[in-house]
Order: sequence, then structure tokens, then C-alpha cells
Amino acid sequence: MGKKVRVLVVDDSAFMRKAISEILESDPDIKVIARARDGRDALEKLEQLDPDVITLDLNMPVMDGVETLKRIMEMKPKPVVVVSSLTQEEAPITMQVLDLGAVDYVPKPSGTI
Repeated sequence: MGKKVRVLVVDDSAFMRKAISEILESDPDIKVIARARDGRDALEKLEQLDPDVITLDLNMPVMDGVETLKRIMEMKPKPVVVVSSLTQEEAPITMQVLDLGAVDYVPKPSGTI
């Protein structure tokens, strides 16, 4: 077995952090090494733990996902997958985060979790 992909999950909802972590860890090649509740917490964990990949919510208190993404790319660029519940009207924000360096945008799971 090869090296596991180490993931930092960032979301202000404890429920979503747990749900996303469980989905990711259903893959034996992925290990969630930490969870962060906001952007500031995420940046601290980025420095301490140096994850391979980050999942990032956009709507968070303290420091939103857009600002967090900018700082990640300045400090320690990593593949960042934005996992958010943005609506169609907020599509320009999705394009902005992709332009800032996010590798993909995935809608948050809903309904069946």
C-alpha cells in the first residue's frame, strides 16, 4: 500500500466536517489529518501539519473561504477543493476561487446525509 493522501477539511459546520471526513475516509488511500472550523484555524493547521490536499468551505466566520484560499496560495500552495453550498446566483464566486487557484468546486452533499 502506498502513501495515503493527507487531507485537511475546513468547514464552519461540525456536521459537515464530520460528513465530508467520512466520505473521504471511505477511500482507503485518504486520511483526514485534521479539521478546521474557520479560515484562521485552517491556516494554523496548514503550517503545523502540511496536508497534501485541503477541502474548503466558502461561507465561514472569522475568515471566509476566498480570503483563506488567497492566504493558502501565498503561504504554502496546495491543491484546494472548494466544497460549498453556493447557489446559481453566486456562480461568480465559484469562478473567482478557481481563478485564485482552487483545483475544483464540489457542491456540498445534501438530502441523504
